[in-house]
Amino acid sequence: MTVQQPTTSARIATGSAWAAREWTRTEWLAYADHLLDTARTHASPGAGRIHFPGAEGGYGHAVDGLEGFARTFLLAGFRIAGARGEGTEELADFYRRGIVTGVDPDAEDRWVRLDEHAQAKVEAASLALVLDMTRPWIWDRLDALTQERVIAYLAPVVGDATYPKTNWLWFRVVVQTFLRSVGGPWSAQDIADDLALHDVLVREDGWISDGFERSYDHYVGWALHTYPVLWSRMQGADELTAGRTPGDIARLDRFLQDAVALVGADGSPLVQGRSLIYRFAAAAPFWVGALAEVPSVSLGRLRRAANAVVAHFVEQGVPGEDGVLTMGWHHEWRELAQSYSGPGSPYWAVKGLLGISLPADHPVWAAESEPLPIEAGDELRAVRPAGWVISGTRADGIVRIANHGTDHAADGSLVGDSPLYARIGYATAASPLANQRAFEEPLEQSVALVDDAGRATHRAAMDLIDVRVQDDEHGRVGIAASVSRAHWITLRPVSHRHGSGIDGDVEIAGIVEVHSLVRGPWEVRLARVGALEPGLDPRALRLRVGGWALASHEAPRSSIEGEKTTVPTPPPGAAGASPGASGRVGPAAASVVANGLSSGIRPLIGSGTLSIETREDASPLGPLAAVPVVTYPVVPGEWSATLVELTTADLAALGDGAGSVAVGGDGGQTTVTVTWPDGTATTSRLAHPGTASVANR
Repeated sequence: MTVQQPTTSARIATGSAWAAREWTRTEWLAYADHLLDTARTHASPGAGRIHFPGAEGGYGHAVDGLEGFARTFLLAGFRIAGARGEGTEELADFYRRGIVTGVDPDAEDRWVRLDEHAQAKVEAASLALVLDMTRPWIWDRLDALTQERVIAYLAPVVGDATYPKTNWLWFRVVVQTFLRSVGGPWSAQDIADDLALHDVLVREDGWISDGFERSYDHYVGWALHTYPVLWSRMQGADELTAGRTPGDIARLDRFLQDAVALVGADGSPLVQGRSLIYRFAAAAPFWVGALAEVPSVSLGRLRRAANAVVAHFVEQGVPGEDGVLTMGWHHEWRELAQSYSGPGSPYWAVKGLLGISLPADHPVWAAESEPLPIEAGDELRAVRPAGWVISGTRADGIVRIANHGTDHAADGSLVGDSPLYARIGYATAASPLANQRAFEEPLEQSVALVDDAGRATHRAAMDLIDVRVQDDEHGRVGIAASVSRAHWITLRPVSHRHGSGIDGDVEIAGIVEVHSLVRGPWEVRLARVGALEPGLDPRALRLRVGGWALASHEAPRSSIEGEKTTVPTPPPGAAGASPGASGRVGPAAASVVANGLSSGIRPLIGSGTLSIETREDASPLGPLAAVPVVTYPVVPGEWSATLVELTTADLAALGDGAGSVAVGGDGGQTTVTVTWPDGTATTSRLAHPGTASVANR
């Protein structure tokens, strides 16, 4: 079963100049078979483990091998089920042999048991899900002893109260549902408890938090929406669902309306959140939507979204010439992975190939393709639970978010900013810096107080005070805002990092309030220091605003036009320096250009000093990164305003205007009038802490 990897680099003129052509189902199968053929060449002698090349993961060699088997078994299951077993006999034979070995307690390449290492609980869910999905071709053909051993291997899940209160709840539900279907032990109370936990994590508009922290990322789609639908189709699950499935599908339907808007025109998912080494697993919820027959997003658009995401990585050379998925994004970059990840971990990406489990006669394959939202026009929408404003621009194909509600932290906690969660902006075309220094020092897409020693404050856990799209006679603009107790952290050593920010000794600096006004490729970022801690001298501090980081294999081009800009004195009768400031700048701006992208920053209100910060080996998109920055003096109570831009280099001069901002006050309200670089003017009222309705999180 050796096939050629599909060629997907051809472009089509319809929909978008960025759009990769649609794959046929045959090409989907060919890509899956290419991954599976390569995986089998790395199997242990008994096929119980698959050890991909690369440095051992943080959980050890045996866990790495189990991950390699279980995660590729997911893909094998999709392949076998979609073919209804026809032509996949050799593949089924290989994985049956691996199961026999894996549960043999005397085999050298047996599986790590659930009571030996917690990671086995994750992999057990893939094993159980596929054993159910391929029941006629794998489970039913195992000998009785092996079936008994599989049941015994999975049985420790029953009554195990150590599962994290996150997406892991579905691992226990799936395994126990399979055990129940084959006469093994199970607990109705365990399943009821896990389903109740899932419901507690549900937020409005179809979004689900991955645990009790403010964790909104790709796990919402590839785990918390994917498992409920797949579980409902397992044997005997209809007796356990208690009528909940229509509600699960309704939430999935609503979530997908936002999710399709988060895919760039080049197919890139949002570069945000942990476990990004799973890459095109981000396509999973689109296939699940097709499987569940959601009413609001068409089959043609769902397939288009899934196709765009997977093809994006194929066009970037994923996998490489050796056919192995590495720990990285477009190329291997180990720091993007969690500290425990091993060579088999990236194979959760195969969730994005779930569509091949849909047989050739499924209507999704015949549906007429429909463009992504970013291909059809500009997009501006609010995701209230996550505190995001989404801005997608058709002209450059980039989707961006302004983030004021997601930080992978618990309400009220004072921890470090995870660069994968707590930055103000994320995009499909740019990545946050994600090396160790980035965890310690917020730089790109941040507003931080910086002291004379160069220490930068963190904002987690900030309070969301506003997230909405204004669409009225005053103009259309996305608005999001938050307030934080800005704090410095002295790092404590950690052995494992799971995506959260650093922990350490905290020193509070003061209250910082930030508002993002978003339109097209631009954000006007208003910030003010509400108060400083007693004893802190504002003259010893600076307020640093970081723009988008761009990275490349060659040094990004950077430029600064003018070094400082000063706000005109507010006119007579204005409400004072804060509010009541206005500014218009001339050429003063800093910009970085790399890979056809332009990242720019301009001070609009405040005496801002421009600079370019560079970092090496800090980004998954290239070894050389640069960030445009503007730094302001700290004057408590006074506003600064900064124009932040990300677009393609040839569109960076759109309108060639510098932009302007006027901030005024009336009756306790703050009003902001922005003249955008293209000449459009909008007027908005700002919400302040204690005056806005906070999104249900």
